[in-house]
Amino acid sequence: MDNTIELEILGLTSNHSQSGSFTLVLGEVEGRRRLPIVIGMFEAQAIAIEIEKIIPNRPMTHDLFKSFANGFGFTVDYILVSDMQEGVFFAKIVCKSGVREIEIDARPSDAIAIAVRFDAPIFCTAKVMSEAAIEVNEGDGLEPEKAHKPKKATPSSPKKSKDSLKDFSLEKLNQMLDLAISNEDYEKAARIRDEINKRN
Repeated sequence: MDNTIELEILGLTSNHSQSGSFTLVLGEVEGRRRLPIVIGMFEAQAIAIEIEKIIPNRPMTHDLFKSFANGFGFTVDYILVSDMQEGVFFAKIVCKSGVREIEIDARPSDAIAIAVRFDAPIFCTAKVMSEAAIEVNEGDGLEPEKAHKPKKATPSSPKKSKDSLKDFSLEKLNQMLDLAISNEDYEKAARIRDEINKRN
């Protein structure tokens, strides 16, 4: 696919600024950028359960989707994080049945929970990556790596001067704050927090 970038799941961490939510960190398969997406507790659980290969007593909603698709001969070809508007991400589930291809609109959290069940690749448009991704600096010990299960450690954003924080949206600053706190980089977190407070 043109103008798309393949991503992999790097980690799931609890979101410190929004109670009951989690930050899902996606990373470029061949690159240093990270895409943090805030998701709900249920969707985070659905992703973690499948990655850890835990079998619930009864099928969860995303398991039901897989059973339904299998029953009607559909497979999930890939997931695409297709757009971002005012800090809200949008995704598509691309399904196939024989030669027929269907795109289904979805929240990224649901789409990724389904992707892990079908072992389907995750892609993102270049536009969304350029607007929302955080690039990791070389030599910071956060090299891209294959992740088969969520882990607490998540990559930090590049070091920014006080002035450069003004260039980020409030939504992006909140995401950067979550990542800085997760990495226990409290100095950076304090700078980001101060910039957020100036705008409130």
